[in-house]
Amino acid sequence: MLFIKIIGWKPVPPFVYAAPPMPDVNAPSQGLLVIVSGPSGAGKSTIVNAMVGRLDAFLSLSMTTRPMGPNDIDGEHYLFVNEREFRNQVKLGQMLEYAQVYDNLYGTPAEPIEQALAAGKIVILEIDVQGAKQVKQRMPEAIGILIEPPSDEVLLARLRARKREDETIIQKRFSKARDEIRLAHDLGIYKYSVVNDHLESAIDRAAAIVEQELMAKQGV
Repeated sequence: MLFIKIIGWKPVPPFVYAAPPMPDVNAPSQGLLVIVSGPSGAGKSTIVNAMVGRLDAFLSLSMTTRPMGPNDIDGEHYLFVNEREFRNQVKLGQMLEYAQVYDNLYGTPAEPIEQALAAGKIVILEIDVQGAKQVKQRMPEAIGILIEPPSDEVLLARLRARKREDETIIQKRFSKARDEIRLAHDLGIYKYSVVNDHLESAIDRAAAIVEQELMAKQGV
């Protein structure tokens, strides 16, 4: 059985690390910006990829300063830039959200999103809770969907089923995932929560939420 709930909205205080305002970021459009977040093991990426195909949505591509790996393709997996270029874009207010993860910077360029929204597209951002907080600061009309596991036990079992890491790392990921879910609820930036206890049903509900919100925005 799939559960979906609407999480009560509460104002979010200004984010002290936000870049300077961009001139067109809040311009009216018939597109829809959707933020999808969820901890490792919740099935977020699988659901997002299915939503993109079903809704003919535009999936935002992140920019990073991390080195390219042997299987990475620039412009497909990430936009790879050096630190100077990244920080210059932040300074110019061209990053919708960004964060430093260890020694590397990650962020979402604003221009492709603005263009897709202006063209009436559904735009999906698959980002973490801190990134979602920044986006909601600058584009409060964005719709937040939080993908959650049905229980802690299921989440832990999914992390173990990957068989990628030893138990110590798995427990760290599990603890981080629980903290991320707690923070997501505390911040109040997600209008919807979709509990992924059956993948196809979760995809159906997430896609239905987006379709419903788009029709409401367009006055259908």
